[in-house]
Amino acid sequence: MRYENVLEAVGNTPLIRLNRLAKGLKPRIYVKAEFMNPGGSVKDRIGVAMIDEAERKGLLKPGGTIVEGTSGNTGIGLALVAALRGYKLIFTITDKQSREKINLLKALGAEVIVCPTAVEPEDPRSYYSVADKLTQEVPNAYHPNQYENPENPRAHYKTTGPEIWRDSDGEVTHFVAGMGTGGTTSGVAKYLKEQNPKVKIIGADPIGSLYYDKIVHNRLGVAKPYVVEGIGEDIFPGTMDLKIVDDVVQVTDRDSFLMTRRMARLEGLLCGGSSGSAVWAGLEYARKLSAKDFMVILLPDTGMRYLSKIYNDEWMKENQYFEGETSLKASDVLALKRRRGKVKALATAKPTDALFSAMGVMRTHDISQMPVLEKGKVAGTVFEDDVLGLMLKGREIRKMIVREAMGSPLPVIAPEARIEAVLRCFTPDRPAVLVRTGKNTYDIVTKYDVVNAVSTASEERE
Repeated sequence: MRYENVLEAVGNTPLIRLNRLAKGLKPRIYVKAEFMNPGGSVKDRIGVAMIDEAERKGLLKPGGTIVEGTSGNTGIGLALVAALRGYKLIFTITDKQSREKINLLKALGAEVIVCPTAVEPEDPRSYYSVADKLTQEVPNAYHPNQYENPENPRAHYKTTGPEIWRDSDGEVTHFVAGMGTGGTTSGVAKYLKEQNPKVKIIGADPIGSLYYDKIVHNRLGVAKPYVVEGIGEDIFPGTMDLKIVDDVVQVTDRDSFLMTRRMARLEGLLCGGSSGSAVWAGLEYARKLSAKDFMVILLPDTGMRYLSKIYNDEWMKENQYFEGETSLKASDVLALKRRRGKVKALATAKPTDALFSAMGVMRTHDISQMPVLEKGKVAGTVFEDDVLGLMLKGREIRKMIVREAMGSPLPVIAPEARIEAVLRCFTPDRPAVLVRTGKNTYDIVTKYDVVNAVSTASEERE
């Protein structure tokens, strides 16, 4: 093929079948190799689309400055456009991004401002806020704002989605992608579902991101730090259509990085950590699919940007991703409880139940906390200590209902969540989590259950 400029080479990336990693799984599993774009990532697509639209609307003038908050790849995509069209570049980026990304942005002519990761989005130091401020202060500046720009999902609706449909001969049944701004997921999903409403959209979400709780449980969780780059959010961008995602698989940093390295060794695919997240989630989900299914997993970027981190043995050891070789998941802990005959029907209460009756159920089951469900959703928790505190304050618990005494809900995790993720959910006064076992059905895992499972697994290995 021959192109007149580098931007014409964006898109039409291949579908590549997974072989060794998919061994033993029934469905056909292909990956969409977005790292083969000229800038090395899926973000090349939106870089072109957002600037084209800004030029059409007169929002970006000749000689102007592009200002954007980026995890690196969007900046690189924008830099390709700027190089050809003569724009200046200022990018804000978080301090968890790889040195390779920062160096590459500078090599492409950008000014890079590094901002702290562990601050709220509204904090004036956040990379969102700094980008907004620079846009107001720099003359003739344009802020594409990939988090709210409709050209982000539209680019994938126009290109990525049609390519997947075409190259799968219309056979795709499941699409898996990490969720960041949501543009890729939303745009591809919209197109595929228009072609076949039965296509399932599976999101891969790092533990600590807000998406899982919002999509699966329709509640606002608490954002926590995670290391994998480019996916997960502590906000809900306007470019993310939450309703179009059919299911979400949570992925730990460790699983993401170890899968990323396995992809290179077993399939020859040198990709970034978010690709590892998507493949891990896809392979886990594929266990319940049939030979009739056709899964496409999107690989966002190249691994060349992570040689100092994910592909560096010392970095992996320092961050303890090589340690703790247990592969136990929450589902394994529940299975062990069943083997020991410790699993009973989960005792629950309704917000309108009499509190005194709920306490009687807790005494019967010898438990110190009980989930409160409302229309199948987790609404809160009755804690023995909280009720005792009310009694000591002179409250008449015989006249109270559960809603008046219940505390915050226990964390809800997926069955495939690894032990490390379960442990991070525990707090001194909340030593339990709920495991989603089906639609509106749950089981409970306590710290004692985890300790027992790890101990048993160690004994069995010996």
